[in-house]
Amino acid sequence: MLTWIGLFGLISGLMIGCIGIGGVILVPAMLYLADVPVRVGIPAAIAAYILSGIVGTAVYARHKSIRWSMTGWLCVGAAPAAFAGAWIVSVVDPRILEALIGLLTFLSGLNSLRRREAIDGHAATVSNGALLTIGTATGFLSSITGTGGPLVLVPILMTMRLPVLTAVGLSQAIQLPVAIAATAGNVVYGRVDPILAGILAAALTIGSAGGAKLAHVVPRSLLRRIVSVVLVLIGSVILANVGRRLL
Repeated sequence: MLTWIGLFGLISGLMIGCIGIGGVILVPAMLYLADVPVRVGIPAAIAAYILSGIVGTAVYARHKSIRWSMTGWLCVGAAPAAFAGAWIVSVVDPRILEALIGLLTFLSGLNSLRRREAIDGHAATVSNGALLTIGTATGFLSSITGTGGPLVLVPILMTMRLPVLTAVGLSQAIQLPVAIAATAGNVVYGRVDPILAGILAAALTIGSAGGAKLAHVVPRSLLRRIVSVVLVLIGSVILANVGRRLL
């Protein structure tokens, strides 16, 4: 089982480092393929994102792909919301939030696929208030679903016409405060399996480092299309899974 969990973490990390999305497959894979209880899998995955977030942020920062002026406002909103999400997860039906994330992901990917002009260069500026709100939503939803941040943040930023590499870079930077705050909340309100978290952290870190380097080699137009297709597929899977559980 531990070998499979390591493989899930490696694949997820590769996707996170390359296109900013991948955490969404980690908890479901552990739940359905390795029989890890959801209340054990989510805290372990969130804790693992701390190390992978450090590595992913470092790689993107080295390539000057992170807009630090935007990062601060995103993180200010994300950290307290992520801590709150660790508590809210015990009293709110996560299916509703999963459905919203799935719909957002699907529509954002579909919109990006239909858009013919390149989403590169200098994008329109985003106000600090908007960044704070986006960071809050990202931290809260990521903490509840165990996705770490990129799944929520990347489609929102792409919809706001930010360059894809900028969106992925910011998703790496926000992953760290979200993971730290959510893990603190999970320690207070629940529990974190240190062995499972350690295995996931090692696998995610290796995958994230490789994926981040790959992202700076692949042409940006191709990278944008890859992100868009993955968003549509993941959104469809999330919505189908939520629909199945509601019926």
